Amino acid sequence: MLNRHAKIIRLIEIVGEVSGRKKLQKMVYIGKHLQMDFDERYEFHMYGPYSEELTLRVDELCNMGLLDEQMESKGAIHMYRYTLNETGRDFLRFHEVDFGSGEQVIRRMNEENSRFLELVSTILYFCDLPYEEMKAKIFTFKSKQRYTEEEIQKGQAFVEELREMMKADNDSPLM
Repeated sequence: MLNRHAKIIRLIEIVGEVSGRKKLQKMVYIGKHLQMDFDERYEFHMYGPYSEELTLRVDELCNMGLLDEQMESKGAIHMYRYTLNETGRDFLRFHEVDFGSGEQVIRRMNEENSRFLELVSTILYFCDLPYEEMKAKIFTFKSKQRYTEEEIQKGQAFVEELREMMKADNDSPLM
C-alpha cells in the first residue's frame, strides 16, 4: 500500500519541487501513459485527466509529514508547492522506487508549465482518436484555455520527445 505513496514521493524527490496540484496531476498522468509505474485511476475533468486517488494520496503524504505543502495566495488564486522533507527522505530508504529513464522524463515535464501539461495530458487522453477529432475535442472541452493548433502540434511533439526519452533507456546496450 505505501509503495504507491513512495512513487509520488520519489517523483517529487527527482525534481526537488512541484509547483501546483494541477501540474502534479498532469505529470503523473503523462508518466502513467508512458508506462511509468503509477497506479492512480483517472477520469476526464474540468482541467483534463484528474485522479481523486492522487489527490487523496498527496493529502495523506502531507498529513503523515512526508511531504511539505506550501500555499501561496495570488489574489483569489491559491498555488501549492510540494517538496520532500527529511522524514520523506527517510521513508524512501525503505521503499525502492526506480523509474529508470522515466526520471529524465519527469525532470523534463517539470520544466513545463501546468497549462501546457494540461494540453499534453488531454492530447494523450484522446490519443486513440484521429487527429482532427482529437483537435475538435480539445477546442470544445478546453475552449477557455484557447489552445491554438500550433500549441496542439507542439504538445504532440512533446509527447514524441518524451516517448523517445523513455525508449532511449530501453534501447541502450547492456554493459
